[in-house]
Amino acid sequence: MAVVLRLATVVSVLAGIVLTALGPATVTGLLPYFTIQSNVAVGLLAGHAAWRAWRERPDPPPPLKGAVTLYITITGVVYHLVLANPASPFAMPQPDRAFGEAVGNQFLHTVVPLLAVADWALFDRRGRLRPRYAAWWLAFPLGYLGFALVRGLVVERYPYPFLDVGELGYDGVGVSAVCFAVAFWLLGLLFVGVDHVLARGTALAGGGAPVVPTPPPPRGPADAARDAPAAHR
Repeated sequence: MAVVLRLATVVSVLAGIVLTALGPATVTGLLPYFTIQSNVAVGLLAGHAAWRAWRERPDPPPPLKGAVTLYITITGVVYHLVLANPASPFAMPQPDRAFGEAVGNQFLHTVVPLLAVADWALFDRRGRLRPRYAAWWLAFPLGYLGFALVRGLVVERYPYPFLDVGELGYDGVGVSAVCFAVAFWLLGLLFVGVDHVLARGTALAGGGAPVVPTPPPPRGPADAARDAPAAHR
């Protein structure tokens, strides 16, 4: 089941990128987007994990899998709640996409995030995540922020409205970055908390309460005499 789910994830990533690239955007034009980078990371990890599961080897380290799952979850959440939500101040105009491009868009923003979270919830090793990982996992989003701002200085174009220095200024982008960083940190803590809850559930389902050994019966003089060496009897 793990192999099948992970292969489905790899196929969904490839389908999403190829179908999206059939529209106005090219593959190289898509690469600067967090959506594409997080999907590529999920596809690579899922392919590697599928190979390891097929060879009956342990999955990739839980902190790495947790990080990649968090990033693709960010992709899905930000798209649906911020970019494609008309009530959001950072909503992006949704173009009239062709059927194939629309399907690819849903693969990247909906299908792959759901498959990745399902893989993490069903097959990851439990109880290995720590609260400090939620802060460590911010390294990639913060690195992406720096990349997007430097690239924007060169090409004068920003991938997302909340990173658009031309519209918001650096102060506005800084406020947005802090708000998103806090939200991503809390989302990472949620992953850690769910991991601990699932770990406790697995432990109870696997054996319940620990078995307490029964103490030996008290020993009497006859037992001591029987166990003493022959020379001292």
